[in-house]
Amino acid sequence: MPHMQTAEKWSVFEVTLSDPQVGNPFDVALSAEFRYKNRVVEPEGFYDGDGVYKVRLMPDTLGTWEYTTVSDLDALNGKTGAFTCVEPRPGNHGPVRVRNTYHFAYEDGTRYVPVGTTCYVWNHQGDALEEQTLETLKSAPFNKMRMCVFPKHYAFNQNEPELDAFERLPDGSWDFTRFNPAFFQHLEKRIGDLRDLDIEADLILFHPYDRWGYREMPAEVDDRYLRYLVARLAAYRNVWWSFANEFDLMQAKTELDWDRFFKLVQAHDPYQHLRSIHNCREFYDHNKPWVTHCSIQRHELDQVTIWRDQYRKPVVVDECAYEGNIPYNWGNITAQEMSNRFWEGFVRGGYVGHGETYVHPEDVLWWSKGGSLHGQSPARIAFLRQIIEDGPEEGIKPLDINWNQTQGGKRGEYYLHYFGIRQPAYRDVHLPEDAQFTIEIIDTWGMTITPVEGTFSGKCRVDLPAKPYIALRIKKV
Repeated sequence: MPHMQTAEKWSVFEVTLSDPQVGNPFDVALSAEFRYKNRVVEPEGFYDGDGVYKVRLMPDTLGTWEYTTVSDLDALNGKTGAFTCVEPRPGNHGPVRVRNTYHFAYEDGTRYVPVGTTCYVWNHQGDALEEQTLETLKSAPFNKMRMCVFPKHYAFNQNEPELDAFERLPDGSWDFTRFNPAFFQHLEKRIGDLRDLDIEADLILFHPYDRWGYREMPAEVDDRYLRYLVARLAAYRNVWWSFANEFDLMQAKTELDWDRFFKLVQAHDPYQHLRSIHNCREFYDHNKPWVTHCSIQRHELDQVTIWRDQYRKPVVVDECAYEGNIPYNWGNITAQEMSNRFWEGFVRGGYVGHGETYVHPEDVLWWSKGGSLHGQSPARIAFLRQIIEDGPEEGIKPLDINWNQTQGGKRGEYYLHYFGIRQPAYRDVHLPEDAQFTIEIIDTWGMTITPVEGTFSGKCRVDLPAKPYIALRIKKV
């Protein structure tokens, strides 16, 4: 009797079939019914080139699963099998979900604090630079990566990608009926590499910076592409669907198109990965039910509290400008200002994303191509991440925010006061009378934590070092 296959919980289990028939294999309908007791999951399959077809499942329940394939091609129809879903390895907590309205957790309940960075097309740079990016990430504080499916044409990013998403016709135009499997195989390899580093792949499905024609594909091609992408990638637990970078600059798409894209992916993704869309000037309506969280481009981090109240969803300011020195104002803030914006957004109950744009002799800027980090903000971001992860399990809630202070935490138990660019010599703190608290002075730039001697309750005055980028952490004893 053959040994039954096993698959780790929340890993990719793959059914592989073959049929060398001629015709367009991308037109073949293929799916599978995966059954666990009385539950059925029905992911779509896809053609992977060289006569090979695949159907992928992300098993989420321990025990025996059985499957039967369903296809309009006899050679692929009615194939059966079974496997055993086994315990996940340490570090595998499943896909990320929204928790407590404004925050996130992995499916197993482990808290997830998104500390993201942007490397738009690191996956189109060739193996040497891509491996360097992955090596950099091993010691970086980031657990989320914004990255594009398609290559990018923009300042500091003029190189031609090694792979195209579609095959070409004899006249050089795209054959939109035939994908290039090698393009998607490479993409999923890099998503898998991020997964192995415990990094979420915040995958940008469309963007406006294009010279290849991907941004203006016909509607039926857009839909076909999205279904193919979901069939290939949904089984990867670390995928997030970001429908666009700067959607409002893509003039060929209407609001109805974006609504359709969201609903199509929602309908075909068996695992309901997180879904968002990123803006340039105008916001998409994040109140729409298919949007799981807000992905925002703005530098006004004091608005995080307002967006939380407006949308009642997690607020991720994925782009607040980049640490760097290029001529464009969105890419030349200081490391101090990047760190400041992170603190401002996190203490207000949101999340903030990083990017880096230092001039490089070969135009290898982290924000677009990856490579190495050169800035000073990542170390400060790592320091902040540790403080936030050591904070309330349910996440930071904005508290008594006004013109004079930025404060978040959990009322009666935990408080973070952040003073930003201001430099007060002291601050009066109002604490509950019926409990005792410890107070620590945090130098967010110097990355030091200095306890204030004693315990405190009620109104008390705390002497401060009268310099910028100072915070207070107050914890109930």
